[in-house]
Amino acid sequence: MKQIVNRDHGMTGENIIGELTYMIRQEEKPYFESSMSTGGEPKIFFKTEKCPTAIGDMRSISNSLSIDINGFELISHRSDVANLYEDELIETQYNKELELLLRQKTGADRVVIFDHTRRSNAINGADNPDGKRGPAVRVHADYTVKSGPQRAMDTLGEEEFERILAEGGRIIQVNVWRPITGPVESAPLALADSASIPMEDLIATDQRFPTRVGEIYSLAHGNTHRWYYAPKMTPDEVILIKGWDSINDGRARFTPHGAFDHPDETKTSKPRESIETRTYLVFEN
Repeated sequence: MKQIVNRDHGMTGENIIGELTYMIRQEEKPYFESSMSTGGEPKIFFKTEKCPTAIGDMRSISNSLSIDINGFELISHRSDVANLYEDELIETQYNKELELLLRQKTGADRVVIFDHTRRSNAINGADNPDGKRGPAVRVHADYTVKSGPQRAMDTLGEEEFERILAEGGRIIQVNVWRPITGPVESAPLALADSASIPMEDLIATDQRFPTRVGEIYSLAHGNTHRWYYAPKMTPDEVILIKGWDSINDGRARFTPHGAFDHPDETKTSKPRESIETRTYLVFEN
């Protein structure tokens, strides 16, 4: 276990010390088998290490956060969906709420929602159409320079993808992360300020599915990383997380994140339940 703690680095407000699970660098390309392949928890084929890390309160800087600068934002948003475990309500109502939110918040011309995942650190995880899921505890970014555009082409269609970019448009991938119950007492989500993460700390990692191989970035430990979380987050709040951007001009493109055990957690802390929604935002020229 590393004893290095990344302190200060521009954080404001009170910091806590949480153990984040990093990848240990290796010579060969790392890989893991996804939950779809294993039928349960992902199976990893690389080594990890827990690093005690200073994690700041993002509420103290929430007014200045930007997905283009930091890679994430915390915003208030109330959902009228009565039960976020009802797949039909997700498709007919929740998607419309998020489309409206993202268009108003970002100015996107189009919002394409392509995935939802529920997670819980309860013993049995959270129900999803493809099985039960627990929190993602290894810090990672969901897409890479390779998989970001590939997933966009798979979602939008290759011809439409190429048209948007050829005409000077922009495509970004954004996750919307929301607690299903609250306030969150255990396994909160930590997010890295994208501006603090050197590219050499992002390690391309194969994610093996039954019928294809995807790619994410695992994160190797570095001393420049700045981390934040939202204490006691409620279902009336969401975090926007940028996963990929078609524009590469210095703005945030990849945002590492992962769950951690809060130092105030006890055996009686209620399990965290959350839902994350993956989207592509299209900006026409």
